[in-house]
Amino acid sequence: MTSTVPAVGTRTAEGSALQAVLLDMDGTLVDTEGFWWEAEVEVFAKLGHALDESWRHVVVGGPMTRSAGFLIEATGADITLPELTGLLNDGFEDRISRTLPLMPGAARLLAELAAHDVPTALVSASHRRIIDRVLDSLGPQHFALTVAGDEVARTKPHPEPYLLAAAGLAADPARCAVVEDTATGVAAAEAAGCRVVAVPSVAPIAPEAGRTIVSSLEDVDLHFLRGLVQFPTG
Repeated sequence: MTSTVPAVGTRTAEGSALQAVLLDMDGTLVDTEGFWWEAEVEVFAKLGHALDESWRHVVVGGPMTRSAGFLIEATGADITLPELTGLLNDGFEDRISRTLPLMPGAARLLAELAAHDVPTALVSASHRRIIDRVLDSLGPQHFALTVAGDEVARTKPHPEPYLLAAAGLAADPARCAVVEDTATGVAAAEAAGCRVVAVPSVAPIAPEAGRTIVSSLEDVDLHFLRGLVQFPTG
């Protein structure tokens, strides 16, 4: 987790109940979910194993330890979990060093949040080394706080990453809006008590009461996020 953050007041601009916005990274702000799968396919091909395309929905959005562990078990590959996670991070980092496409609407949303001084955090299951590389393109100035998957005891789908981000921004989780692209991330944010906007990338996300699902980040702006968070009554 990085950055020193000033305390957040009880109200943001225009009297909204929204105190902070917490954003996932892969598949939400940057179009990189496919990069992870490409890296996984490449590494396992070198180990003599072909990955089943259906496994892609199993590993998407999950913490590295869970995804890598599943692939080792599914293939029977002769490699340790630490060795595999290192190779996958290497493969992914190589890809983002060549190109790092942002999701449609990401740059506009980050600029809008910054222009209105909305406390914003990046909350990812990716490791710190990957987040720091991606921040070079996203702009570290857009985030008061970043939380990496290898910096928490329990990463997504556990609520700890989002609870940690909310606490770091001195915000009530119930007054935080989260934007996520996977069922794993949505589960983590909802378990933390946040209001969630799901923007599915690789796999669909099932509708649930209190869950907002949109087709693109271009449908999300500050007005939209403020509308999700209401002042508590009673």
